[in-house]
Amino acid sequence: MSDDRGLTPVVAKTLEIGIVLLYVALVLATLYGGVVPSARTDAAGVVGDRALAAAATNVEDAVPPANATRVRVERRVDLPATLRDRSYSIRADGRALVLDSDAPGVGGRTPLSLPGRVTTVTGSWNDTEDAVVVVRGDGDDLTVSLEER
Repeated sequence: MSDDRGLTPVVAKTLEIGIVLLYVALVLATLYGGVVPSARTDAAGVVGDRALAAAATNVEDAVPPANATRVRVERRVDLPATLRDRSYSIRADGRALVLDSDAPGVGGRTPLSLPGRVTTVTGSWNDTEDAVVVVRGDGDDLTVSLEER
């Protein structure tokens, strides 16, 4: 009589484990090949949009009320360290802020809602320095500057 019957359950379980591992590897390859990077790009775009909106709000809030004279306001602006593990910058472009980044799907432009007594908005911030918005001037002629410290 032959003792080959004892191998059948072992071979069957080995094949089952192999099929499950193959399925898990296929699912992981699909996720990390397309779904996860796309989700990271989308999330970085959302974080970039929020950072740009928060920066614009900080710039707008730094401008004092109309009855102020001899103005010098400095306000620190909190920005994310990176966007999708890449560097970025925010720069003034006329009366708007522009987010520049080499990360795919990250960037944008938002207009600033500033009173007419603000004559110029200049400067830029990058992710490696502390960002500060500085407002200078007298009550009727203000300049806004994006500076790094």
